[in-house]
Amino acid sequence: MKKWMVFMALMSLFFSGCKMTDDTSESDLPRSISGIYPHLAYYNEEGECGTGAVVPWADKLWVVTYGPHFPFGSSDKLYEINPDLSFTTREESIGGTPANRMIHKESEQLFIGPYAIDKTGNVRAISYETMPGRHTGNARHLTDPANMIYYGTMEEGFYEVDVHSLETKTLHVDGNVTRKEGEMAQEAELLLGAHGKGLYSGQGVLVYSNNGETGQEALKDFSIEAGALYEWDGADWHLVRRNQFVEVTGPGGIYGNPNPDTDPIWATGWDHKSVILGVRDASEGWEFFRLPKASHSYDGAHGWNTEWPRIRDVGTEEEPDYLMTMHGMFWKFPETFQMGQTAGIRPRSAYLKVIGDFTRWRGGLVFGCDDSAQREFLNKRSAKGNIEGPGQSNSNLWFTDVDMPDKLGPATANGALWLEEQVSANEPSEPMLFSGWEEKNVWLQNHGDKAVNFKLEIDRLGNGDWEQLEQVSLGVAESSWLSFNQETAGEWVRVQSDAATQATVHLSFSNPESRSAHQEDIFQGIHSIEEDEFTGGLLYGLGDNRRKLGIAARRYQGESTENTGYYEMDEKLQLIKVDDPETEAFINEGFAIPENVFEVDEASVLIKDDRGRRWRLPKGDEAFTDPSLKGKLRIAREVATERDLFNCHGTFYELPAENADGFAKIRPVASHNLRINDYASYRGMLLMTGVDPEAADANEHIILSENGELAVWAGVIDDLWKLGKPVGKGGPWAGTAVEAGVPSDPYLFAFYDQRKLEIKHDSPEEVIFTIQFEPIGHGPWMDWKQVTVAPGETHLETFPDELEARWIRLASAKNCTATAMLTYE
Repeated sequence: MKKWMVFMALMSLFFSGCKMTDDTSESDLPRSISGIYPHLAYYNEEGECGTGAVVPWADKLWVVTYGPHFPFGSSDKLYEINPDLSFTTREESIGGTPANRMIHKESEQLFIGPYAIDKTGNVRAISYETMPGRHTGNARHLTDPANMIYYGTMEEGFYEVDVHSLETKTLHVDGNVTRKEGEMAQEAELLLGAHGKGLYSGQGVLVYSNNGETGQEALKDFSIEAGALYEWDGADWHLVRRNQFVEVTGPGGIYGNPNPDTDPIWATGWDHKSVILGVRDASEGWEFFRLPKASHSYDGAHGWNTEWPRIRDVGTEEEPDYLMTMHGMFWKFPETFQMGQTAGIRPRSAYLKVIGDFTRWRGGLVFGCDDSAQREFLNKRSAKGNIEGPGQSNSNLWFTDVDMPDKLGPATANGALWLEEQVSANEPSEPMLFSGWEEKNVWLQNHGDKAVNFKLEIDRLGNGDWEQLEQVSLGVAESSWLSFNQETAGEWVRVQSDAATQATVHLSFSNPESRSAHQEDIFQGIHSIEEDEFTGGLLYGLGDNRRKLGIAARRYQGESTENTGYYEMDEKLQLIKVDDPETEAFINEGFAIPENVFEVDEASVLIKDDRGRRWRLPKGDEAFTDPSLKGKLRIAREVATERDLFNCHGTFYELPAENADGFAKIRPVASHNLRINDYASYRGMLLMTGVDPEAADANEHIILSENGELAVWAGVIDDLWKLGKPVGKGGPWAGTAVEAGVPSDPYLFAFYDQRKLEIKHDSPEEVIFTIQFEPIGHGPWMDWKQVTVAPGETHLETFPDELEARWIRLASAKNCTATAMLTYE
């Protein structure tokens, strides 16, 4: 083994907190890539293989996986992982769709999925014949917590379980048992909403959340009424709020609240406007707050795109540290969060992985992910062509340092308080988080039929004391943009109108971009876009329980493409040439890269999505426009379940599924100048082809084939943040004939910095141009500024650093031929 491989394995084990014994030989060390240990990947025989729960217990790490809809069991397993990263697949495994976990202190047992594990690691399973359903949560019992616990399922099955005998009493029958022919799989008759997620108890109630809705409309429209938060008092269910909710927990986390009568209960959820955070007080009941979204790929009224967001203590007994995952952001969550004491929530960084659960283990963090689903579910789009998912679903654990949640993507986020909705006079909105960013934008628009005054108020300390921050008067159809910097301190902001009206109030938040436009060394060896000749290959995770990656290797030179053989990669990252022409042909045909997914004109990249909407994106290096590259650079592929990675003209984007609004909510991750032939998920890693084999010795992220002729780059999807900040150039018009009053196509504005706009025209008279912004992606367009451009002159607009909105467009007051080009440096 090469010395650098030994060193990297040792360092990986150290930083993941894994303790090695003195007799561990170098050849026994598992290899890791960016915190992924390929040998730990888990597979099933279902359309999805996600991580339901990850819990340290009995000196081991316990992991349970799930298939998409298996209320009566599946091929999924319970895994027992040792400190040296060897593991056992427990023979008691009965599968299903479990994501529940609770440690019952009195009986010293871990309940995870349908399993009860004692302090010595003995496992007992509760049969699905006894307790059917997709187990989604556990909670401490309201009246006999020492001897009983609750189980809740995604289809509203509720059970009491005796922790000693595991005898089960049905409180309400699971909807899969009573489901009638023709009903959607997640329908249940007890409560509004569908697709249960969270369960927790305290203050005399059992709280249950679900994050979805049934019906065909929910599969297409992300903005309809969906989901619910309920509580049960031991006799009756009461609706708390009709929105999509996921996590329900409290300061006691996985153990249950230590002072159940008085400790707060927390709940996280969302709607089409923003993230929602609820807190229950024993005396006052529920209070709700809002946070902005970093990613919109979690949206969807059906609720399928979220997995299980969590709030968990990942600190130590001496220093608790609560980490919250929600809508693509790591958040610092205060242990003390309760009514009247709401200060301290802070954004940490944005991420791309789909995370089902996480924990602290042996000095580091472990994230259980949902990486690669065979079915792809509703995430189909023409930009991917006829490409399929992998041949077999698989996912993995991700081991990181404890401070990794501070080190990934920028914490840029946005959310609305009101969105084209009717509001009452002098009735404050819910509060939106206002602290944690240096740059804060407020966009307001009056859609009503009379002028109104909007008053912004701020809660500086999070104690519920509100004071006026700003007042804005808006006439009919008028809009306004306000900006605040970090000197405007305050935990929460809210707004109210002095008269009933219809209004939009949207907020965007950002911090100065800390990345440069240059990629880090881990990407060295991937061919540059300037190189005409390069090696590559099409990637496919094999099915039929082979658990390998298939690669149809290719050699590209100019217009020509030459097939150079078929390779397979195994769990040890051995890349071997194999004589299998049938599989090679299957990959070459079924995973061909589609052409003409987008257009590139003089102005920018033009996308026409599957709903016929037009979107424009910046261009990168002009070499990406070379016609000979068509069909040679992968454009769109799912590498994290139910969302795509979109690689367009030198920029990687996170692209939500169409049912989560697709291109309207696209998010640039990083720009590059690389000839990336293909990319895919395998055993929790992101693999890319288009790599120079001669670079393998200088970069541990490059996997070289045994014959030295093919190389593959390996990392994780969140390594892409290290490619460099998003940059580009383009615009909505380039010598374009424009009609007076007709707006241009939307052009992406969000997540870039150092932005400037140049406008010119051919009219013999001066022309007034209106610059408009759309802050969220599905909201109203708002006038920002009008500029007058004289004949023969070029107007230069340098945007304020604090300005943040998702899309920009322009409208001309006169017919003319105009150019409007933006540069993001």
